[in-house]
Amino acid sequence: MRLFALSALLLLCSGTGRTLQIQCYQCEMTQDCAAPEFIVNCTVNVQDMCQKEVLVMDDGTHYRKSCASSGACLIASSGYQQFCTGKLHSVCISCCNTPLCNGPRQKRRPLLSSTSVPVPRIQLLLLLLLLLGPLC
Repeated sequence: MRLFALSALLLLCSGTGRTLQIQCYQCEMTQDCAAPEFIVNCTVNVQDMCQKEVLVMDDGTHYRKSCASSGACLIASSGYQQFCTGKLHSVCISCCNTPLCNGPRQKRRPLLSSTSVPVPRIQLLLLLLLLLGPLC
């Protein structure tokens, strides 16, 4: 079972097997940064996702954006789902795997022109299975 989970996770994450470098926005501010000076190249073969944290504080909404590894980002985002309410002291963490997908929210467009693809939940499930190891 563990070998199957590992194989499935590698297949889902590897894509075509090429080494690709993703670009993400990186900032920590009270505005949803989108300027070219906030674009960074993520570490090849380590940081394969973009992460976006939105915190609703007493003094307004704070944004923290960065490159992330898929494992760390998926675990963090699932751990904070219960705190993502949009109300005061809300913390929302999201992960995405296309270039600059952690930028500001785009105005509603038709589904066909969507630029970011949500990470399948199966990847999170397989990752958790790997981390938990055999239960026997």
